[in-house]
Amino acid sequence: MPKKKTIKKTPAKKGFIQKNKAILMMLAVAFFFLLAGSIFFIYHNAFKSNLRFKKPTEFVYIRSNFKFDDVVRYLSSEGLLESEDTFRWMADFMGYTHAIKPGRYKIKPGMSNRELIALLQSGQQEPVRLTFKSIRTRHELASKVSKYLETDSTSIIRYMDSEEFQKTYGLNAENALSLIMPNTYEFYWNTSAEGFMKKMAGYYQDFWDNKRKTQAQKLGLRPDQISVIASIVQQESNKKDEWPTIAGVYLNRLNCGMKLQADPTVKFALGNFGLRRILKEHLSVDSPYNTYKYEGLPPGPIYMANSSCIDAVLEASQHEFIYFCARPDRSGYHDFAKTYSEHLANAAKYHRELNRRGI
Repeated sequence: MPKKKTIKKTPAKKGFIQKNKAILMMLAVAFFFLLAGSIFFIYHNAFKSNLRFKKPTEFVYIRSNFKFDDVVRYLSSEGLLESEDTFRWMADFMGYTHAIKPGRYKIKPGMSNRELIALLQSGQQEPVRLTFKSIRTRHELASKVSKYLETDSTSIIRYMDSEEFQKTYGLNAENALSLIMPNTYEFYWNTSAEGFMKKMAGYYQDFWDNKRKTQAQKLGLRPDQISVIASIVQQESNKKDEWPTIAGVYLNRLNCGMKLQADPTVKFALGNFGLRRILKEHLSVDSPYNTYKYEGLPPGPIYMANSSCIDAVLEASQHEFIYFCARPDRSGYHDFAKTYSEHLANAAKYHRELNRRGI
């Protein structure tokens, strides 16, 4: 058999192999450091916490007209970002720069850029809880809403004044407050003036079901007119058990063509809600809300009446009382009368007590 030839490695070949091994080793080391650097860069930009907190719970408010640069400026001005550059890089990587979603977002300590941007991209807002009570005018309403929602008070008033509002809800600027009932509601912070009214109208329509509408029709009144009467009744007395009786008095006056002569409407006309005693000089104020001067109902509610008082008007007591006057015993209750002479006697006792107390 022929002998196999053995190939001897020359010194040149050995050197070439060793050199290649060294290069490969250097490339491997370089790749390792490059990979490690990339991992660190991605971690630093994506997963490392990038938020500063001034208090345990923070909210960020992304306005409806914000572009991406506005978002960055806002977060920086609030002192929330540790690094603006890493936030920008991650936002671009995640495609947030052209997909801004307005709203109120609850952020948490330790959130990374990735977590923050994912939250802002999701549109999952933290709702605002808004409680309405003791509101007398639409300007008060607009002012309160603007403190909790993105829309401003001017936009709300302008919408109430608009033809669109009147056509949509059958109400005007004067009686628009009847659309709102005291309660606690949840809204998204970026709700517009139109969106706010639309949501409140939904609750209003739920309240005015067929039963209540039928009750109002039997009284010959619209739901907004019932709200006007309820606003007066609720300002006359804080005794709920008296509300149906007082409501009956005002319905009796309306039915016989008598002026309502309601003291709370005079306070409203004067804009002096803390007035403790109505004097003769007050009764001459020239305002459609002065029910001593003008017949019928005032143009709109003088107070945001609650549902219990509206129901008290719908279920008003049937009686012959035309007059009522506060009792002098400070109980908060009233004395009711069928005749003017009876009323004068009750009023004299009450006025003597006011004089004695220096009111």
